[in-house]
Amino acid sequence: MSDPVAEAFEAQRDRLRAVAYRVLGSHADAEDAVQEAWLRLARQNSTTIGNLAGWLTTVVGRISLDVLRSRRAHPETPDGLSEFVVTVDDTAPPDEQVELADSVGLALLVVLDSLGPDERLAFVLHDLFAVPFAEIGRILGKSADATKMIASRARRKVRATDRPTAVRGHREVVHAFRAAVVDGDFEALLRVLHPDVELTVDTPGGVVVTLGATAVATGARSFGGATVARYQAVLVDGRPGYLAWRADGTPISLASFTVADGRITAIAILADPARLAALSLIP
Repeated sequence: MSDPVAEAFEAQRDRLRAVAYRVLGSHADAEDAVQEAWLRLARQNSTTIGNLAGWLTTVVGRISLDVLRSRRAHPETPDGLSEFVVTVDDTAPPDEQVELADSVGLALLVVLDSLGPDERLAFVLHDLFAVPFAEIGRILGKSADATKMIASRARRKVRATDRPTAVRGHREVVHAFRAAVVDGDFEALLRVLHPDVELTVDTPGGVVVTLGATAVATGARSFGGATVARYQAVLVDGRPGYLAWRADGTPISLASFTVADGRITAIAILADPARLAALSLIP
C-alpha cells in the first residue's frame, strides 16, 4: 500500500534540495537538511498541515539557518578538501542556465562570506524561490517588514560586490577549449591559450605545473581521453569550468579556468579521486 505522506514529500524533494543547496552551498549539507525535514514530517500529524509545501519550506529553512549560524559560531579549520565551492548549472533549462549563473549563482558564491545567516536565508528564499516575506519572517523570528529590510540589505551587498566581469564570454572561451581538446585540434588550442598560460594539476602523487601554451596544448590529452563519458559545465568559486565523468558516474577531474582578454591564462585541474569524492559532487 502506498504512503500518501511519503509520496507528497517525494514530490517536494527536488525543490527542497534546491532550496537547501542555494542556502547552504553544499550538496551534502542540503541532502542532510532534506532528510531531517522528512524525519520531522514523519513525526508530525500530517492532517494538521494545511500547506505541505509551505510547511516543508519553513522546516528546511529553519534547519538551514541553524547550520549557517553554527558555521558562523564554530568555523571549521580548512582541511584542503573543501577550499572551493562548485556550482553545477543543472537547475534551469539550457537557455536560462547562463543567465542564472551570471545573475544569481555566481553572485551567491562571491558574497558567501559577506552575507550573514539571516541575510543569506532571506535573499535566497525570496529572490530565488519567491517565498513571501511573512513566511521567511516566521523562520527568522522577525516581522515581515524587518525581513524585507534584511533581504534588501543582502541584495545591495550582492549588487555591490566586485564580481568577475564578462562571465558569459569567459564560459564561451572555456567551451572552445573543451571542444578543441575533444577534437584534438592543436591550432584551436593555441588560439584560446595565452602564451604564458599556467596549468596546475593536483594528482594523488602531488601537484604538476606546466607553463606555456605550446606545452599545455601538447599535453591536452590528459584533459580527457576515452575514459570520459560526459562533460558538465560548472562554476568553481565563480570561475567557469567543467567536470569530466566516467560512464558509471565517477568523477575523473574538475577543471577551472581563469580567462583574460579572450584567452585562458590559468587552468587548475583536480584529478585526485579522494579529494573529488570529498566534494560530494552530483552527476
